Amino acid sequence: MDSQTQNTSLQRLQNVEKRIVRVLELAGEVMDELSNPAGPRKELVNNHCLVFMRLIKDIQMSLREEIKSACDYRPFEKCDYSSRTANEICCKKLEYVVSQLDGMKQTIDEYHGAL
Repeated sequence: MDSQTQNTSLQRLQNVEKRIVRVLELAGEVMDELSNPAGPRKELVNNHCLVFMRLIKDIQMSLREEIKSACDYRPFEKCDYSSRTANEICCKKLEYVVSQLDGMKQTIDEYHGAL
């Protein structure tokens, strides 16, 4: 991942962080309004809740996109699991082939010994 992509990714994550802070502020404002001795103002609570839900949805989408883009760039940096697994499978296949060849050689030797 080049530095420019990394910077823009960090900027997008900073924007997500700002939206999270705003969501918490909205939740606090709704709690203040609900605890109002005169009673909550329904329109204000509804508006705050709508903005809250929209921001939550935006945060989810942004984080999902960041996760996807991180996987596109470097799915498992410094991870050799898939190569080790593929290597072990190849070794097991080779062991199987060698055992089959040994069995064939033994059958041929027994055939020649019987003649």
